[in-house]
Amino acid sequence: MADIVDWELATRLGRRWAPDGPELPLTDAKAVVNQLRALAREAVAPVAEVTGLSAGDAAPAHVVDRNAWIASNVRAMRVSTQLLLEQHTDGAALLRSVGAQTSALQVGGMLAWLSGKVLGQYEVFTDPGEERRLLLVAPTIVAVQRQLDVPERDFQLWVCLHEETHRVQFSAVDWLAGYLTDQVGEFLDASDMDFVESLRRIFAVFSTGVAVVRGKPASLVEALQSPKQKEVFDRLTALMSLLEGHADVVMDEVGPQVVPSVGLIRERFTARRAHPKPGEALMRRAIGMDAKLRQYSEGAAFVRAVIDERGMDGFNAIWTGPEMLPKRDEITDPARWLART
Repeated sequence: MADIVDWELATRLGRRWAPDGPELPLTDAKAVVNQLRALAREAVAPVAEVTGLSAGDAAPAHVVDRNAWIASNVRAMRVSTQLLLEQHTDGAALLRSVGAQTSALQVGGMLAWLSGKVLGQYEVFTDPGEERRLLLVAPTIVAVQRQLDVPERDFQLWVCLHEETHRVQFSAVDWLAGYLTDQVGEFLDASDMDFVESLRRIFAVFSTGVAVVRGKPASLVEALQSPKQKEVFDRLTALMSLLEGHADVVMDEVGPQVVPSVGLIRERFTARRAHPKPGEALMRRAIGMDAKLRQYSEGAAFVRAVIDERGMDGFNAIWTGPEMLPKRDEITDPARWLART
């Protein structure tokens, strides 16, 4: 079957265009890697204590460079699109018209840019039987810590807390990854257009770095707008807001006894999000990242409101089944979810 993307080309281009630096002596680089691995292990206990979720033993975190992060996301995109193609084998003969090399340019360019922004990631879409990994992107973590001018160890642990929370979400909630996969498939199935045209348009979203999984689905509204798809889109948006907001709350709730400068880090990190440079602001809008950033703030506000009302144990009822997940309008109005549940 023809691929919709030349995945090898996308990987090569992403690696070629990824930003360089920061420059570190070899001994310092090794020290960063070792410290991140240790802090990822250290993050397990406070996340378990704050969330009250049981996720089992954590595999060692993978501290990677930008090239490895790009390769991971290319694999995730390949797996994601393959799942969709297997449901629509009748469209295989037409896939050659999609333009695999042109699509590779899109993928490579977007992933190169994102590799300089993403600090870490928990892999959700993997090949069957392949272990999901927690990735920490060392050069980007170092670069952002220097830009913020905050304590190195505190910032690295703070990032590890966020990514460990995502690991816990998908490890402790056994239905969550399958639900997410099903929603992506349902989104495509609900299209009013023929399969190839749907795939062309949904690919524009995947080219932002597995957009649905990473929480950047804003352009879906423009790409595909059948009534059924709008319903699925709203569910995905609400889910990603919940996951990102929950992780943001947890990384702050551990408190200064774990991350002494957590208040300073949050203040400067939030200011960095809110005031991007002109070129970065344009790129954010182009790939729908503004919607992603809203998901952090709206999701965190929802999580805090529910915890304030019901405590963490009451909040964790949200993980008992898909019917307990907040709807899109409930994310911005937690009282609706509280009343419904």
